[in-house]
Amino acid sequence: MTTTTRAATARAERPVALLVLEDGYVLRGCAYGATGRTLGEIVFNTGMTGYQETLTDPSYHRQIVVMTAPHVGNTGVNDEDPESDRIWVAGYVVRDPARRASSWRARRELDDELAAAGVVGICQVDTRALTRHLRERGAMRAGIFSGQALPAGAQDPAGPSPAATDICLDAVRATPPMAGRALAAEVSTAEGYVVEPSGAYEGAEPVTVVAAIDLGIKSRTPHHLAERGARVHVLPQSTTFEELLTLRPDGVFFSNGPGDPAAATGEIELLRGVLDAGIPFFGICLGNQLFGRALGYGTYKLGYGHRGVNQPVLDRATGRVEITAHNHGFAVDAPVGGPSVAPYAGGRYGRVEVSHLGLNDGVVEGLTALDMPAFSVQFHPEAAAGPHDGEHLFDRFIRLMRSYREERD
Repeated sequence: MTTTTRAATARAERPVALLVLEDGYVLRGCAYGATGRTLGEIVFNTGMTGYQETLTDPSYHRQIVVMTAPHVGNTGVNDEDPESDRIWVAGYVVRDPARRASSWRARRELDDELAAAGVVGICQVDTRALTRHLRERGAMRAGIFSGQALPAGAQDPAGPSPAATDICLDAVRATPPMAGRALAAEVSTAEGYVVEPSGAYEGAEPVTVVAAIDLGIKSRTPHHLAERGARVHVLPQSTTFEELLTLRPDGVFFSNGPGDPAAATGEIELLRGVLDAGIPFFGICLGNQLFGRALGYGTYKLGYGHRGVNQPVLDRATGRVEITAHNHGFAVDAPVGGPSVAPYAGGRYGRVEVSHLGLNDGVVEGLTALDMPAFSVQFHPEAAAGPHDGEHLFDRFIRLMRSYREERD
């Protein structure tokens, strides 16, 4: 059987699915994963590997993810690589799904995993053309429709009828946009939990105590700190400053997460309490954006965001270029030329400098406070699928916390 024949057979075995974007762009393909209807912001990920980590990253909550890698599912699904306890993407778009998994670590097929989680997907579409469209028009609302969710006329061999497309388009345009949405509460842990020191520090007294605010934290993050001797208290997004202080933390960490940082007013006020108390702070991704807003800088929505594992970032202090993992649609608007006085409350937090820059487009990728123990980065130094260039930032945080503990005690 030729490759063309195999592909045609695979298409014939799958029901029809439609992908409809809010600007009227429509692609017809085949159902992948669950059938039904899903709506959300459509974004693309440029990673060639790590799709399981992508699917289970809470930062993708309410988003339909397009994979630019053409062949997805070839390593199946295992029980070691998830970044959380569920799949968070709202929908999944791939070009050529693997016919079967081929990895000694695989326990299940990706298609079956998506179906079991109720994640509606679409395959056999031109993801290259779709990605180019999103790069030109920007991330936008979209929907995937299959099975019983397909309106009459959607399965016409000549293409979906205008009436069917209009029904889908109305549903897409009724979906709230990502801008203005506070979503961290929807992905945060309901109850706090503790990750004890591990590795060489297992069973020993903790070197430091970290209060990690879960805004959509990935499982690898607290383990990075635990491997360096920290006891990590992972806390709900709703944690108050008073509750945080009862742990007597040596440092506070704000995780990655979904949504618009401008809408996270409670988290920003919590962070200002941390900064006022002089407790060391480290934030990544959403935590970086919230740090920027707490300092008085603005944030803005990127045209199509950064999502992938191949983003070059300049560490301005060392001149080193690090290849990093990204997943964000918002960025901090801070002056790049040199240190500036943080605008909030008349310069209450002193001087701040942009520590990292994205080399693809000049986006701010990190902030460092010069007059207090606080810093953040926009990228993901904890990236489980790699790269690992930014892992030294956890060592930096540990050093800050140890100095703070010595001075406090």
